[in-house]
Amino acid sequence: MDTRRIVVIGAGIGGLVSALLLAVRGFDVTVIEQAEAPGGKMREVAVGGRRLDAGPTVMTMRWVFEGIGESLDAHLALTPASTLARHAWSEDERLDLFADRAASAEAIAAFAGPAEGRNYLAFCDQARGLHDALKDSFMARQRPSLLGLVQHAGLAGLRQLWSASPFGTLWDALGHSFQDPRLRQLFGRYATYCGSSPFAAPATLMLVAHVEQEGVWLVEGGMHRLARTLATLAEAKGATLRYGEAVSEILVEGGRAAGVRLAGGETLRADAVVSNADVNAIATGRFGRPAAPFATPTKPAERSLSALTFAAVAQTSGFPLQRHNVFFSRDYAAEFEAICRQGRLPEEPTIYVCAQDRDEAGAAPAGPERLLILVNAPPCGDRPAVPPEEIETCLRRSFARMAHCGLEIALQRDTMLTTQPSDWEALFPATGGGLYGRSTHGAMASFNRPGSRSRLPGLYLTGGSVHPGPGVPMVALSGLLATQSVLADLASTSRSRPAAMSGGMSTR
Repeated sequence: MDTRRIVVIGAGIGGLVSALLLAVRGFDVTVIEQAEAPGGKMREVAVGGRRLDAGPTVMTMRWVFEGIGESLDAHLALTPASTLARHAWSEDERLDLFADRAASAEAIAAFAGPAEGRNYLAFCDQARGLHDALKDSFMARQRPSLLGLVQHAGLAGLRQLWSASPFGTLWDALGHSFQDPRLRQLFGRYATYCGSSPFAAPATLMLVAHVEQEGVWLVEGGMHRLARTLATLAEAKGATLRYGEAVSEILVEGGRAAGVRLAGGETLRADAVVSNADVNAIATGRFGRPAAPFATPTKPAERSLSALTFAAVAQTSGFPLQRHNVFFSRDYAAEFEAICRQGRLPEEPTIYVCAQDRDEAGAAPAGPERLLILVNAPPCGDRPAVPPEEIETCLRRSFARMAHCGLEIALQRDTMLTTQPSDWEALFPATGGGLYGRSTHGAMASFNRPGSRSRLPGLYLTGGSVHPGPGVPMVALSGLLATQSVLADLASTSRSRPAAMSGGMSTR
C-alpha cells in the first residue's frame, strides 16, 4: 500500500479518472471540488421540478472507460443509439445519420442523390483511416510532437494523414468530399465538438465520423450519472472527495508542487498535485503567483467557443425529435464570422436540441419533456454579460428557425434556465466562458496543448484544456495520461516502483 498523498483539484471527468486510478494503486487521494457535486462541465441542473443534463450529452469511445479497469455495465445502464442525430434545414429537408454507415449512405442518397451516398462511404473510409492512424500515435500518447507522430504513425498511417490534407481546413476538405452544401455544413459541425470553427479547424477532425460509427451511447439517468459513478467508485477505492471547497493556492516549495491551500485557510500537503482546472487558471494566478509561471496562458483569440444554453421543460409538437437534433442556419459562414471574428451572437444560429426524455427509438413522453437547447457563442465571458435583450433576440430567432423546420416549443419562462458566457466564466474561471480549452484552429493547434506534466515538478494536468483535448472520452484519456505520469515520476523517486496500470490504453 502506497501512502503518499495526492491532491486533485476539481472533480471533473479528468480529475475523477485520475483520483480513481491513483486510489486503486493505494495512494492517499483527496479531491477538492468547489461545486456541490462531481462532474465539472458534466453538470446537472434543476428546472421545473426536474433534473436534466446541462453539459455534455453524448458518450462515445467507450473503450476509454473500459481501459480504466472498471466495467461500466456493472454500474451504468448503457444503450447504443442506432440513430446518431436528426438534422434539418427546413420542414422538407431532414436527414438522419445512423450508427450503421450503410443505412446513413442510403439516407444520404435519398436526400442528396446516389453520388453523394457513394461519396459518404468514401468519406467514412477516410475518417476510419485517420482515426486508426491517430489513435495510438497521437490520442493515447503523452504530449505528442509532429516528429513523434511521423515516427509512430507508420507508412500506412502517414498515407492516411496526407490523403486528408492535414494542413488544410475541415471546410475545404469537405468541399472535396461532398457536392451538396448541406452535407458540407452537416459534417463541418464536427469542428464545434472541440469548440472550433469548421473554417479554421484542421481536416483531421473528420475522424469524428468514425468515432460516432463506433458507438454513441445513451446513459440511463443522464450523463451526469457517469460522473457520479466515477466519484462513487473513487470513494469506494479510498479516495476522499470534498465538495463546496475551493483551492486558493498551489504550494511551491523546493522547486516543486508541495500541496494546496484552501480558500478557508487549510493547508493540504501532498507528494503530487493533479489539476483538473483550465490551464489558464494556473497561468493567470488563480492558484497563486508561485505556480503561475509554470503554465502557458491562453490568449483571448485562442479560446474555444462558448455557448448560450436554455435548459427547459416544455411541450413540443410538429417535428419528430430524436434524442439528438440539429437545426442548421442558412448561412454557416456568416454564423462563424459573427462568433469568431466579431465576437457576438449570430443573426441566425445553428441550434442543437437534446431531447433527454426520448428513448433510442425517439419515442415521445407524455406531457412536457426535458430539453437542452444550445447555440454557439463567443468566449466573451470575462467581458460584460450579454444584455438580456440580446439573449431574448437570440432565443426568438432560434425558435423561429426551429419553427421553420417544423418544431414548435411551448416554452414557459418559469421552467427555463439560461446559461451564457459570463455564467460559464463564473463556473470555470479564466476561460472567458470557452468550454473546450484552446480552440483547434490550424494544423498545429493540437500540438500546442500542454501535456499531463506541467513545467513545475509534482504538478500534473488533466481536463479539456490539455492533451488530447476536449470531449468526454478525450478528457477521460487525459486522466489516464496524468495518472501514468504521476506513477512514473513517483516511482523514479521511490525504492519500490508502484504496480503498473492494468488495462492500459488497449481496446477490447
